Amino acid sequence: MLPYPRSFSHIGLSVQILEEAIKFYQEVFGWYVIMEPSDVENDDTAIGQMCRDVFGNDWDKFRIAHMATGDKIGIELFEFPHNEKPENNFEYWKTGLFHFCIQDPDVEGMVEKIKQHGGKQRMPVREYYPGEKPYRMVYVEDPFGNIFEIYSHSYELTYSDGAY
Repeated sequence: MLPYPRSFSHIGLSVQILEEAIKFYQEVFGWYVIMEPSDVENDDTAIGQMCRDVFGNDWDKFRIAHMATGDKIGIELFEFPHNEKPENNFEYWKTGLFHFCIQDPDVEGMVEKIKQHGGKQRMPVREYYPGEKPYRMVYVEDPFGNIFEIYSHSYELTYSDGAY
């Protein structure tokens, strides 16, 4: 028996400056803050212990904030001391997470808004099924080096033979 499909809860993004990331995601996508920026310290509090379990003992403190999307998905933003922007932020051939995706019917308008707020367009807007479905996509990058896609339609409609 197959398990039921689980819901997606949140994604964690590492950024250079927490306040700049919050501003970008608020102004570009309309995401809202559900927990203001705060410090997490390597101490014996519940959160300190949890983070020690994840990061080990070799850290002092970091900053964190929580945002949410319109469909209740969490965006957890981390600002670590001495953070480093990777030299190559798109090593897609390496296993692990390399992008996430945002859905907006105005793909071109969203690209322009991202660029106006310091982000980058990484490719031309493309159609998935030219002549069959009016579905478009593009890869972009936020000002902090996080790479993501924009889809014009839902994931299910893009890849299924469902009605459209």
